[in-house]
Amino acid sequence: MSNKQQAGAVVVHGGAGASLDNEDGCVLAARRALAQLEARGDALEAAIEAVTTLEDDGRFNAGNGATLCLDGATIEMDASIMDTRGRLGAVACVRDVKNPVKLARAIADTPHVMLAGEGAQRFARSIGMRESAPISERQRADHRKLMSELAGSVPLMPGIDNRLFDRFWNYKTPLQLPKSTACDTVGAVVRGADGHFAVACSTGGSAPSLLGRVGDSPIIGSGFYAGPHGAIAATGIGEHIIRHLLARTVYGWIEDGIPLEQALARGIALFDKEVSVGLIALTRTEAHAHSNQGMPYSKMTQR
Repeated sequence: MSNKQQAGAVVVHGGAGASLDNEDGCVLAARRALAQLEARGDALEAAIEAVTTLEDDGRFNAGNGATLCLDGATIEMDASIMDTRGRLGAVACVRDVKNPVKLARAIADTPHVMLAGEGAQRFARSIGMRESAPISERQRADHRKLMSELAGSVPLMPGIDNRLFDRFWNYKTPLQLPKSTACDTVGAVVRGADGHFAVACSTGGSAPSLLGRVGDSPIIGSGFYAGPHGAIAATGIGEHIIRHLLARTVYGWIEDGIPLEQALARGIALFDKEVSVGLIALTRTEAHAHSNQGMPYSKMTQR
């Protein structure tokens, strides 16, 4: 890692396909991350600060705004962190934790890289992490809208027949089917003035999804990656992103010397236009965001 002094930078996204009206939340998250970076100089702490801000916002599909599963009662969340100091942690299918990204950070200090489900929740309680906020009316309204659309013929997940959710239903409650999918993860990438890179991601999952579904967000190389050449966070439909190991694939192009903006565009071009996908990334000299859908984001650099 080079010791050459450079400007710190932050890029934050609120999810591919998320409302651009929410971009002010990304701006606030980036500002807080930059302030953290200036105060502490730790890229990972800054990335976590940004994602925590978005988890607490309530408008994004993470933390307080996480999407309800198809049963209308369960929320399962994923999160991840990684930096070039060797810290790596992820959590999958965790319930009732206010800030999953902080749990992912705590997992990085354990003998493991990832915890899931009940074990992750028990670990969160053992270290005193707060429980999730009560389900909001906005979350319930989004679920009602999803269920009405699930009964229709338009695929809610591109390439997937809606009837498959009926066929493979695995919740305790029966399926009740009386163009929206919640795939808008949140994420942040940070470059420290010391040359270190970090990434943090969090998501409330995908809607629709079977119970226990894990997307790209906690899978290293798919939803996130950080190395000596930069940091990358992906957002969109995880089942498609995972197949391309998107974050690591784009990182490889950057490693080979392809300009960042070109590498991001090339990554997005791997997907059909109907598949929502977005990327944010930064290198030693560049910082960019690219998506095939509207994607709220903010990019800031230290003066």
